[in-house]
Amino acid sequence: MTWKRICGADEVAENSVKKFDVDGIPILLVNYGSGYRAIPPLCPHMEEPLEESGIVVRCILTCSKHLWAWKLDTLEMQGETEKELKTYEVKQEDGAILVDVVEELTYDFDEEGEDDDDFFK
Repeated sequence: MTWKRICGADEVAENSVKKFDVDGIPILLVNYGSGYRAIPPLCPHMEEPLEESGIVVRCILTCSKHLWAWKLDTLEMQGETEKELKTYEVKQEDGAILVDVVEELTYDFDEEGEDDDDFFK
């Protein structure tokens, strides 16, 4: 494991998100009140920056752009969400938040103009 200090435990307010750079890898740290999640900074739906559109309420992270959501303690997808949230392993130690970064986690996004939805066909 490659544990890296991401920040102090008090640097991310409860029910909020904050973006950090860990050895050149962008990571969004989410404080959901009873724990932390470290995730890629983009919504897996359409590359929306979650540091701008991510809302945390009652342990659920919601991307306000298209309303995809995940329950942060279980990572269960909520509502119409179609892709799982990727996460880095996180631990709290001596007042700091550490993240295990082996490689950058990314999502596969559809090319512009591609649409898997047959709704309009």
